[in-house]
Formats: sequence, C-alpha cells, structure tokens
Amino acid sequence: MKYAAIALIVISVGVIAYFSSLEPTAPSAPAETIAPVRDDVTLRRTTAGEIVGFQGDHGARTWLGVPFAAPPLGELRWRPPEPPIPWKGVREALSVSAICPQLQANTGTGGPDDPAAVRGDEDCLYLNIFAPANARRLPVMVWIHGGGNSVGSGTTYNGAMLATGQDVVVITINYRIGPLGWFSHPALHTGDAAADSGNYGILDIIAALEWTRDNVAVFGGDPDRVTVFGESAGGQQVLNLVASPLAAGLFHRGIVQSGSYTALPLAYAQNYASEGGHAYSGREIVNLLLAADDVAQSDRPDDANRPGGSDAPVSSRIDIDYQQDPMRPAALRAYLRSKTVEELLAPFTSANFGMLPTPEVFADGHVLPTTSVDQLFADSQAHNPVPLILGTTRDEPSLFMGVQPRHVDMKDGVPILKNPEAYRREVKYAALAWKERGVDRLAGLLTSSGNTRVFAYRFDWDEQTNMGGVDLRTLHGAAHGADLPFTFGDFDSGFFGRDYYAESPGAEDLARAMNAYWAEFAATGDPGTGRHGNQPRWLSWGTDRKHTLVLDTPEDQGIFMLAGVVTRESIKAELASDSEVADNAERCRLYLVTFAARGGLNAEEFAQFGAEGCAEFDPATLLGP
Repeated sequence: MKYAAIALIVISVGVIAYFSSLEPTAPSAPAETIAPVRDDVTLRRTTAGEIVGFQGDHGARTWLGVPFAAPPLGELRWRPPEPPIPWKGVREALSVSAICPQLQANTGTGGPDDPAAVRGDEDCLYLNIFAPANARRLPVMVWIHGGGNSVGSGTTYNGAMLATGQDVVVITINYRIGPLGWFSHPALHTGDAAADSGNYGILDIIAALEWTRDNVAVFGGDPDRVTVFGESAGGQQVLNLVASPLAAGLFHRGIVQSGSYTALPLAYAQNYASEGGHAYSGREIVNLLLAADDVAQSDRPDDANRPGGSDAPVSSRIDIDYQQDPMRPAALRAYLRSKTVEELLAPFTSANFGMLPTPEVFADGHVLPTTSVDQLFADSQAHNPVPLILGTTRDEPSLFMGVQPRHVDMKDGVPILKNPEAYRREVKYAALAWKERGVDRLAGLLTSSGNTRVFAYRFDWDEQTNMGGVDLRTLHGAAHGADLPFTFGDFDSGFFGRDYYAESPGAEDLARAMNAYWAEFAATGDPGTGRHGNQPRWLSWGTDRKHTLVLDTPEDQGIFMLAGVVTRESIKAELASDSEVADNAERCRLYLVTFAARGGLNAEEFAQFGAEGCAEFDPATLLGP
C-alpha cells in the first residue's frame, strides 16, 4: 500500500505539481538550507538601479526576483506593462518573487470537497538570472513557462546547470496569466491599440525581452544573441513572438517545445456566448461577477422598469444583461478593477489541475496579426524570420489521458488501465496530431518561406520507474512535460520528481546532449553537433530527405535523424488501414480524438471515414464520459 500511495503521488500530484507553481523559494534549495547570502561579486547596475545576487547552485551567479516592469496594480490592471520603478541604493535579489495569480487545485477534481486555492499576487512581473562566473558576451536563453496560459511560474525552473554547463546566460520570467493576462471587454478600451489588444501576457513577455536587451550585457549576456524557449503554453508564446511585429529585433532564435500557434478573434473573446462569443468571454465573465454580487444599481437607467423592480436581486440572465449593457464604461472599468483576484477567479473550479477554460491569445491586429496560420508562416515578410527548433514528445497526450476515468479505474488508490492496448493506440494518434499541428506543418510553412534554419525533434524518453505495480512506461511513456528536467539538466526542481527518472541510467547523458544542442543553437542558430561538437549532427528540415531528430538515451534508441513528414492525410490513411484497431467504433472514436479535439470536426468526412464510415455514431456520445 505504501508503494501504491507513492505511485499515486507520482501520477496525480506530479501532474498538478507540473502545472502549478512551487512555493517561491530559491531554486533547488533544500528546506534545511539557510537563505542565500549576498555576494558583492554579483553587484550590477541595471537601468532601474543597482542589484546584488549570490553564488548559487553549480557556482552560478544568481539574481532572483528582478523587476522588469512596474507592478500591474490598480489602474495598470489590464494595461500594457510600464517600465520598472527605479530604486535608490542596492536591491538584494536573493529570493524569487510571488507567482502571478492562479488557481492551484488540491487534487484537480473540482468537486465541492476540493476547493481551489487562489495563489499568487498581481505584483509578479519579475525575472531570474543565472550566469557562469566571469561571463562575457555569452548567448542568452529566456525561458517562458507553460501551464495552459493560466497556471505556472518562472520561479519553478532552475537555470544554474544549463548556464554553467553550457556557457550561456539563462533568464526565467513571469507573465500575467488567466483572465489577468488575456481579457477583452469594450469597457476597457482606450483607443490605444496595445491596451485594447487584450494580450497583456504577451505584452509582459515583450517587456521582459526589452529589459533583456537593455540590461543583459552587465550580466555577461550578448543582447544580439537572445533565444526565447518555452514548453507547452510557453512554446505557444515563442510562436506568438515569431508572429508579433512588436517583438521584431528583440530575439534572434526560438525553441518551441510541445507548442502550437492559435490566435482567437477578438469578437470571440469579447461577445456574449449567445452572439457567437466564448463561454467565458469578457462579457460573460462580467455577467458572472454581476450575478455574484449585484453591483450598485445607480449605474442602471430606468432601474424601476427592470423585471421585479429596482430592489429585486439579479437572478436571471435577462436581469444580468440588462444590468451590464447600460453601465457607463467608466463605471464598469472601475467595477472590474475593484474586484479582488479571488473574486475574479471565483467563477472557476479546480478541475483540469487549475487551468482555466478562458479564451487566451487574441488575433487583435496589433500585437498579433489577423491572418491565418498558412498566410502568417509561409510569408517571411509576415513574421519574424528567425532560426527555429520545433518539437514534441512522442506521447504528448498521455499526461492528461492517464487521469481520465474513461481510461483508468482506481483500485486501492492505484490507477489501472482499462484497456492498455486501446489506450496506447489513442495516445499514438492524438500525439501524431499534435506533431502535425505543432511541428511538421509549421516546419513546412517556414521552410517554404525561405527559412533554411528550421530544426525538428521528437523526444522519446520513456524509461520511468515502475512503482507500486503501476507501469508508468505504458501509462505515460514520453509524456507531455517529461522533457523539462532534460531541458535544464536538473532533475531536482519539481516536475515529476527525481524518482520518476531513477531507473533510466542514460537520463543524465540525454540531458547533457539536449543542453548541448540547445546551447549551440542559442550561440549560432544551428544546433549542429552540440555545444562541444560531439553529438550526432542535427540536420535542418528536409536536408538529405531527413526531417526529425529523435532524442533518446544511449541505452534505448539513442539520437538519430528520422525521415518522413506527418500530415493530416498521412494520419488519416494510417488510421483507416490500422489492422490493430478493434472495431469500427474504436476507429471512429480515434478519428474524433485525432481531428475533432479542437472543434474542427468535418461532419461529412467523419460520416464517410474508413471502409465502413462513421455515420451510425453520434460524435457527442462516442467518446463517452
């Protein structure tokens, strides 16, 4: 039972730990370790004032909690970030900042006995810097954390090993997330295109890059060799920077780990759901807030004519719309800015590990263009044409599927797969769709635009510990997020925990190889044979008819180039002819998992798919609960 409990912690709590932030402490510091002590060898002068850090892990010069923007409080909520407030004297940069406001679930169920705790502070626009001793004009790597654009923090990541092992300067950043990072409501509009974009999280990241341009040289970094890299939503943010004209010249290469590009229309983010908007659009969120507290009625004209009279509670949708629509913009702005973080997040549950179902990343026409993905990335004049690495893990969706009741039963606290073979088939096809969307399609578009420095990878490590009778290799495999410790060469800073990787003797070797590729790319724009010249050569997309670098341990497959391009048509052809699929119901279910997860179901194609077609099945019920 002890081992079963450990396995459950690894599987369920480990997932939550990845998507949530750790308590703000110095990276990797054990509980019994005393607080870092300032070291004047780290004294630096920034554009806002002098700071001093400490010598941290692996001898890295470390500065934590450095402000790159003014606190986005009060009137600065839902506004573009402003420069950091200058200070006098020497500021000690010895501990990380607060995380940005977010939900942290206890178990991720969202049930009444599992309340979602609100964590963080709006005063969160800070970054952390890790540099080797005596750094001079080194490549700079700016990390953008993931978490569905609604949870996570840069404070979770320790850049010390990557910095000192590969001679680079590593910066990790926070940015506004959830409805504080992406929110659009006409009452907030000022006529300023950036302020009205709703893309405050992206503007924060751009502000962090502007700070890096202006200050990184004093930390030993080269402002002309800045690489942005991120995983999941952080990878999406890297692509947002490639797309944004506001980010031009602020970075020179990008690494997209398990990301893809999607930008929603502003109208979808603003309008009532009944008018084609998102279920949690700006107007719908305001409705939820108004329904919760029935704001001052003096802002409603002819209130006595409202159904039930002016003293009646706001209890129906008609009442709420009646209340929101006539409110003066100034009054509604004041109302929204008066809400506490707890009140803003109150309409949401802790389900899905604290990640929120709110719309994010908007094609506003200023921060991000309104063009299609094909138009954007196939035209070098329509985006920032920098060298790019694009990659996924081989089994991306298993992290999420492995906790879904339709796939697992819980027995004595241990998840048992109902049908391991069918489960792995679903993981395979959903992961292929992720690779097509986030890597192969984009790589093809970018190379067609003339970019000769596009590199693709697939992360295949799957040598997890088998704990408490749980076969983690089958349950997770090369899951979403499993590559994060390898990215930083650090298996002790959260994520799934070192025990998750304990039975993989080559994990450290693979981490060093990935670090070397990432750092060489940051230095030159080409990962080549790694920072030290001793890795297999990573070819750019399509060179010698090769496309994807497979990353695995020496004990398993090793590292090698793979030919072949994943397309929607190739996935459909493979699924239609897959002899291992049990029956037509499973084949049609796999079609839905693969092609309809993002609301893009082609009903006619679904009905005719495969030898038998899928017309007999209702897509709404085929996936089950």
